[in-house]
Amino acid sequence: MPAASHHRDVRSQLETLTTEAYRPELADVDRLPTLDIARLMNGEDAVVAGAVAEQVPAIAAAVDAVAERMARGGRLVYAGAGTAGRLGVLDASECPPTFNTDPDRVVGLIAGGPAAMVTSVEGAEDSEELAAADLAALELTADDTVVGISASGRTPYAIGAVTCARGRGALTVGLSCNRGSALAAAADHGIEVVVGPEFLTGSTRLKAGTAQKLVLNMLSTITMIRLGKTYGNLMVDVRASNEKLRARSRRIVAQATGADDDAVERALAATDGEVKPAILVLLTGVDGPTAARLLTESGGHLRAALAAAAD
Repeated sequence: MPAASHHRDVRSQLETLTTEAYRPELADVDRLPTLDIARLMNGEDAVVAGAVAEQVPAIAAAVDAVAERMARGGRLVYAGAGTAGRLGVLDASECPPTFNTDPDRVVGLIAGGPAAMVTSVEGAEDSEELAAADLAALELTADDTVVGISASGRTPYAIGAVTCARGRGALTVGLSCNRGSALAAAADHGIEVVVGPEFLTGSTRLKAGTAQKLVLNMLSTITMIRLGKTYGNLMVDVRASNEKLRARSRRIVAQATGADDDAVERALAATDGEVKPAILVLLTGVDGPTAARLLTESGGHLRAALAAAAD
């Protein structure tokens, strides 16, 4: 396709997208006092949670499908370009410290590779082939899930990732911010959070980015809840890798058991600082090795291990 014709085609596509729409009522926003601009932006952000709420059933369905596969050893893979890709990498990178997952269980792929986290890699988002190559390195299986993320819902890298993943039998999710998106259509589970035109025309790091962050929070967090990575709303699989997290671990054990500080310290010492077995020791009276065995037998689910210890 000649370059001029291609550019016209892309422009016509963008003109149909809600995320790219121009808002003439904001044409003089740069002339307003700073406080007024801040209030306008804050008002825009207020619509995001409501837009996400409309997609909660679709999000829940996707979570159940993801958790089923991850329970069999599958991985959760995010794939996107620009802001969408960075948000996926962010969510993936926060799973190990929060849920003690192996770094290869939740993976973030960004078009252009790690360098694209901080600089724009020209043309990377336009390549479906690049997405296929990035996924090929992961050797996907039917137990894996690939979540394509794209505000427009038309980004070739995200669509290519989903298309490639479906071809390999993996579960696919398409997260976008436009209705009737090609990305959602390409995926097993389509999640379309329509937040409307941006405060700055086409700047989808704003409302669209916030919406994507909220959905990714839900996908990873609720999946981890389903996998037994929490006890109630406590992060019992937190990795205590610094002093703040070690203090949080002690607090979690105390909150879950009601034990005093000395008892909490003894339990954590008996379980090499691991929170789940420490809670099991305090609530059931078993020793550290027994607690570890019960958790292994329960697949890491603390409630199931507590029930087994009570039998």
